[in-house]
Amino acid sequence: MREIGVNTWVWTSPLTDAGVADLLRRIAGMGFDAVELPLENAGDLTVPVVSDVLAETGLTPCVVGAMAPGRDLVDASCVSDTQDYLRACIDFAAGIGARAVCGPFYASTGRVWRMDADQRQAAYDDLRTHLAPVVDHAAAQGVRLGIEPLNRYETSLLNTVDQALTALEPLLGEGLGLALDSYHLNIEERSSADAVRAAGQHLAHVQVCGSDRGAPGGDQTDWPALVSALEEVGYDGPLVIESFTADNASIATAASIWRPLAPTQDELARDGLSFLRSLA
Repeated sequence: MREIGVNTWVWTSPLTDAGVADLLRRIAGMGFDAVELPLENAGDLTVPVVSDVLAETGLTPCVVGAMAPGRDLVDASCVSDTQDYLRACIDFAAGIGARAVCGPFYASTGRVWRMDADQRQAAYDDLRTHLAPVVDHAAAQGVRLGIEPLNRYETSLLNTVDQALTALEPLLGEGLGLALDSYHLNIEERSSADAVRAAGQHLAHVQVCGSDRGAPGGDQTDWPALVSALEEVGYDGPLVIESFTADNASIATAASIWRPLAPTQDELARDGLSFLRSLA
């Protein structure tokens, strides 16, 4: 049976050592198999603390990063600090036994700009140059980076699987793949299932939510087709619910969550888990 996970952003941001044990026990108690841990800043979570609670709960760990303002691999002024941050995410993931570190690791989320064809090619060239040493570090640590295309309102650089494959092709392999999120696929792709098929062997991680950013299930997504495509390409990783709370000012603004997406965050998680189990 495929593992089902949830991102701790459903409840809180940022997650730190002080709150990780209680939240992971809560998640395990709901019946989840995996947990997605956002390392928003290096040092928020540490390997000894997180490893202990993972051993206690039995949850499979995944790690995601956050491309806050000032983190960017195509803005020369930000590259060095961004590479250091991504290496910290990789080292944390390796330390807790996570097989992937995922996120939109190319430009600050929310930064959009117009590009003609030549400018886009130049941005892709810069991205590959600046991402390459990070990919090497990931491969050396036994961790795979998953680059996540975002919707057009959150970036203008990588919106589709085809764009991501074009931009990253020379680097794809052991240390680098794609992370796909059903929310962004619903906005940018003509067919989410075909996008999964296009990613194929390069698919490193999958996040899911309803088309409204709430719990998966009862929404406009063609879930049977999406799951069928995942099986076709041999994806054996978890399906992880990524949603957000409207009660945290910084994360609600970053994710444009202006209203509650469920009566409670626990209900969002439980409803999503129940639906995803039914797809198995």
